Amino acid sequence: MGKIVINQNKVTPEIAKEAVKICPFGAIEYTDKLSINAGCKMCKLCVKKGPTGVFEFIEETFQKINKDEWQGVCVFVEHNNGKIHPVVFELIGKAKELVQVTHHPVYAILFTDDVNKFKEEILSYGVDKLFVYENKDLGHFNVERYTNMMTDFINKIKPSVILYGGTSIGRSFAPRVASRFRTGLTADCTILGMKENTDLIQNRPAFGGNIMAGIICHNNRPQMATVRYKIFKMPEKETPHGEVVVMDSSSLNFSSNMKLLEIKEKNLSVDISEAEIIVAIGRPFKTQEDIALAKELADLLGAELASTRPLVEAGLMDPRKQIGLSGRTVAPKLLITLGVSGAVQFAAGMRGSQVVFSVCCDKNASIFDIAHYGIVGDVFKILPKLIEEIKTTKGLI
Repeated sequence: MGKIVINQNKVTPEIAKEAVKICPFGAIEYTDKLSINAGCKMCKLCVKKGPTGVFEFIEETFQKINKDEWQGVCVFVEHNNGKIHPVVFELIGKAKELVQVTHHPVYAILFTDDVNKFKEEILSYGVDKLFVYENKDLGHFNVERYTNMMTDFINKIKPSVILYGGTSIGRSFAPRVASRFRTGLTADCTILGMKENTDLIQNRPAFGGNIMAGIICHNNRPQMATVRYKIFKMPEKETPHGEVVVMDSSSLNFSSNMKLLEIKEKNLSVDISEAEIIVAIGRPFKTQEDIALAKELADLLGAELASTRPLVEAGLMDPRKQIGLSGRTVAPKLLITLGVSGAVQFAAGMRGSQVVFSVCCDKNASIFDIAHYGIVGDVFKILPKLIEEIKTTKGLI
């Protein structure tokens, strides 16, 4: 990378007025002095065609890091009310895949008031080392304390990669850590890969899901990414073999401007991310009567009813029931889509589904590139027949 600088001592009003005309993007401005604005495309036309010595391109230099000093793929262990979030185990499984390229160890980092509540479960998923910060003040999430702990961990252990769950905790906590180390953080990754030189390949949807962006931090460590729940598969448990390393936290700052006053339990509702069977509806469902028909199918199958984004925007469905990049990521055993075309944003949120059965009137719809079984036709003619067949099979009619 580089930058274009202006040698102001060589600028006269006459030269400045002519220089403004050079840039086809309108990035050169002149008021009291000549300047370059954010419209600059770094085409260097001003350097090549501009007044001699006025514009100069300077290549920026930076000190390269020693990547050999950074070892291991680490997973942040998120927990609440004595339970570890399942995304942690999915990330451990992915970490084990990544280190097959670099032959690095798999780490987990845990902040807790009692390591005995979690260590056996974490080690049973194949972690080589579990690093623990144990203190009475770490019983509940506190973003300030967690950031201080992670900063200490990175400075002492130097992990090459840190993976966080794309949860409310991960999304509030990871950016603070990235800021402290002036390193990259890629949010909501859907694909992760690894180069032999330990560069993490981070892929995520961009521009509304219309393209996949590949992101690599060539000269920054640690490399960090958040990943949504249900993107990767949870590995099988194995015989624990890892080591528990208790970190010295006696000199760390546990003070905080935040104070936990009370914990209020949310009203329990089934999260579609956890559902084993889902019926998802799309644009053709325009009224509550239409939706009731799909709900009848879902109830017969013991399924959760979900939808695409347009129905949420129309106020017909709860935002918590939306599948896709701006909704929830799901991986049920059976997903039935009704009137869903299969846009990129929706598809990215359900690719982990084991069996997909789709009904759509457009035979060229992209949902049929994903579905294992499909019917082309009017969903409101097909759906009543499906309901009737299921009721007959169950002996309800």
